[in-house]
Amino acid sequence: MIQLKNKKALTLLRVAALIVTLTSIYIFAPWQFALYYFHPLPANVQAQTQEAIEQGIDGIIVYIHKQGQQPEYFANGWHDREQKIPAYPNALFKIGSIRKLYDAAALTKLSAAGRIDIDKTLADYLPSLIGRIENADKITLRMMVKHKSGIPNYTDTDNFDWSITYPDPLALVLDEPADFSPDADYGYSNTNYLLLRKIMSNVLGYDHNQYIKDEILTPLGLTNTFSSVHEINLVDLMSGYYVGYENDFKALDQGYVATAQDIGDFLIALNKGAFFDEQEQALYTSLYKYEHTGWVLGYSSIARYYKDIDTVVVQFINTNGDDTVMLTEIIYNRIIDILTAQQ
Repeated sequence: MIQLKNKKALTLLRVAALIVTLTSIYIFAPWQFALYYFHPLPANVQAQTQEAIEQGIDGIIVYIHKQGQQPEYFANGWHDREQKIPAYPNALFKIGSIRKLYDAAALTKLSAAGRIDIDKTLADYLPSLIGRIENADKITLRMMVKHKSGIPNYTDTDNFDWSITYPDPLALVLDEPADFSPDADYGYSNTNYLLLRKIMSNVLGYDHNQYIKDEILTPLGLTNTFSSVHEINLVDLMSGYYVGYENDFKALDQGYVATAQDIGDFLIALNKGAFFDEQEQALYTSLYKYEHTGWVLGYSSIARYYKDIDTVVVQFINTNGDDTVMLTEIIYNRIIDILTAQQ
């Protein structure tokens, strides 16, 4: 009877997710994507990656790891379109905002160790921002982690250009009005994490990326995760493309790069509590989520763990622009449907 109830609950959750997806497709997606969503599922994930290429994607990598089984790796399309190098599963990829999971985990560890007080304010840690960031004396680090600070998102400003590497992107939002009062609403803002990284580095007295490497990456054996394109051989990095442009955006320094397997292993460790003690796990759960998507120019990524099938699924697609955000979600959801049907 308990198994029946759990199965019914999971079915209801999947129906709810389907309703949300269908509503989004009906309202926002181009008709070709809407029609594609209802296209019959292929027999397997590799066939789905081929369909992704047929839908206009340049290259795709998919990593699937059901716990207790060997990981599965899939790739299709181009690793480098100009050089005619086919996509391969262990290529490096720019992961965009997925890195926020690492930042939140690092902040959790520093807070649990008593080195950072997440209930202190932005002004406490960066007093130079008083008068430059509205409500700096009222915004706590906890609010910033949870995107409830009201600080404007610098990537949404009129002057922001994804193709430029800014020496200090914080300058784009200084002296701008808040989006809302602290803790009064939710507003996703990359500025929150830009500031949190700065605070962590100041407290540590060295680059917070080194702390993440020492306390998270190295203990987990994640040797294919890097904080910058300057730490890698660019040949190993999958090219990134934007619809309508011939440019390859791989040389832009846009933050963390990693293999799909490294992301998958980190996500499993995060969800299973492999590098948190009990206090840290409870704190992290109160602060942030356990999955993420990523988007930078030329690169889209999705990393999620599905508890009901005990499986992590990471998808990298090296094409964005022209409504491909919806397309990448559709491709990913079809992969999950394939995996679910195989249970």
